[in-house]
Amino acid sequence: MNWLARLEVDSETARVERIFDSYAWHKKIWDCFPNMPDSERTFLTRIDPLEGALRVWVLADTKPICPQWCPTEGFALNCISPTFLSHRHYAFDVRTNPVKSLVQRDANGQPLLKANGKRKSGKRVALINPDELRAWLIRKGDVRCQDKDTGKDVPGGFRIVEEMPLEISPMIESHFRKNGESAYHGGVQFRGTLEVTDREHFIKTYQSGMGSAKGFGFGLLLLAPINL
Repeated sequence: MNWLARLEVDSETARVERIFDSYAWHKKIWDCFPNMPDSERTFLTRIDPLEGALRVWVLADTKPICPQWCPTEGFALNCISPTFLSHRHYAFDVRTNPVKSLVQRDANGQPLLKANGKRKSGKRVALINPDELRAWLIRKGDVRCQDKDTGKDVPGGFRIVEEMPLEISPMIESHFRKNGESAYHGGVQFRGTLEVTDREHFIKTYQSGMGSAKGFGFGLLLLAPINL
């Protein structure tokens, strides 16, 4: 069972609670799950700025509660029923952190290796070109991730309906501080229409989110069933 919570918090409350960036939200939203202090993160979040306020979405497999810093009238909770995820087409809105991995090379152009002889992990670079972003989103429908045990690609379970408009926002830098160091994620918002091609894998994509930096407010799919 999944739960979708919506929290609306005014900017003054966020200031008093010292929620200044995505990393602060990353830590603060744990207040919705007071009985899970040692658990791994199994929920997705999204923070939308409003005029003088913030709207926070939380998708979780554990029922969240209204934290003390959120007014009760600003807290709404819905149970995601199986029928909600049984439709063929959806309008979707998702804020993601699209990146590509560049091979790290030495002065001679050879891939850098670790001490064990394996190739070093590629350097992640934010995607900003609209064509690359569109290709990235389409690829997420075909391949959600790679299975750690088999190494095989895991389908995302959907395709983008290209006959319908697809909005791709310019990349916005989301800066934060962690352990005294400054960093940022590049956020891109997609709005369009998708068709479910594999129900089981689509539900897993919905539950696990899309792309990287999911603990920092990226990857949560907001869906609305539609008829085409």
